[in-house]
Amino acid sequence: MSRLFMLLVVFCFVSCNNVVVQPNLKEDKIVIAHRGASGYLPEHTLPSKAMAYAMNVDFIEQDIVLSKDNVPVVIHDIHLETVTDVAFKFPERKREDGSYYVIDFTFEELKLLNVSERFNPENNKAVYPNRFPLKTSTFKLHSLQDEIELIQGLNKSTGKNIGIYPEIKSPSFHLKEGRDISRIVLDILNQYGYKTKKDNCYLQCFDAIELRRIREELKSELFLVQLIEFKNEEEKLHEFAKYADGIGPWYKQIIKGKNKQGNWQISKLVENAHNLNLKVHAYTFRTDQLGDFKSFDELLNIALVEANIDGVFTDFPDKAVDFINKN
Repeated sequence: MSRLFMLLVVFCFVSCNNVVVQPNLKEDKIVIAHRGASGYLPEHTLPSKAMAYAMNVDFIEQDIVLSKDNVPVVIHDIHLETVTDVAFKFPERKREDGSYYVIDFTFEELKLLNVSERFNPENNKAVYPNRFPLKTSTFKLHSLQDEIELIQGLNKSTGKNIGIYPEIKSPSFHLKEGRDISRIVLDILNQYGYKTKKDNCYLQCFDAIELRRIREELKSELFLVQLIEFKNEEEKLHEFAKYADGIGPWYKQIIKGKNKQGNWQISKLVENAHNLNLKVHAYTFRTDQLGDFKSFDELLNIALVEANIDGVFTDFPDKAVDFINKN
């Protein structure tokens, strides 16, 4: 080997090890439609999911709560009064705490309700006033099976392969009600072909005990994501890595405030998770809740490029898809 060739090899090695490799956004990052295209249509309605699908997202999210007759219903909360007209249709069915619980209604009863943009039941004002007009048009609740069949049907008719991203909601509440929601959901996912990490289904939960049970006791081989929201959970990554494949933090656990020079500060959470081979899918990115960010693109750039997170949950999936496609 000539001396010149050896010098070239050394130069290349040194140079390559000092280059910051930028992520390939189209190949490395995913967009998850948070409750569907919920920035445009009422959350967790089939029209919202169809709209999200047409935006060419990678995954569509389903929050899951059980009905009285053990049907897994796609809705964000275990209660109904913030997104439906339940107080008008069934005024006598509220519990002592003033809430109307999904689990107190059969699926047939739930289908009688009209769904609307999320609102505050105390003053009947929309949480996001510039979104779809409150209590207009007709939207209904649906089951997990309904949504899977919609997405799989669209995959067949379009040739795409968009995945599902279900969340087990409040498993401890369901257990107190005598229901094993995780076992029911896993059975349905298995019936529709979602069994392993290759099957385009990520399963998420905030309850670490339950998610670990899903892996170890219920023997699920799906891609599992441990949702987190508190600082003390950031110190448990080694524990999460024993059963989970990824974490889902609030993006403000990653992107901190600005320093005195006006630069955004990035925590070590993503780096620490990646060192344990955990993917990081952060929530929730909204164009109508930007805070101190100048634009949605600025927020996405800091999250996906500078912080190097692997995916975003967003109410505005088209804007995240556009950002990735143009970068």
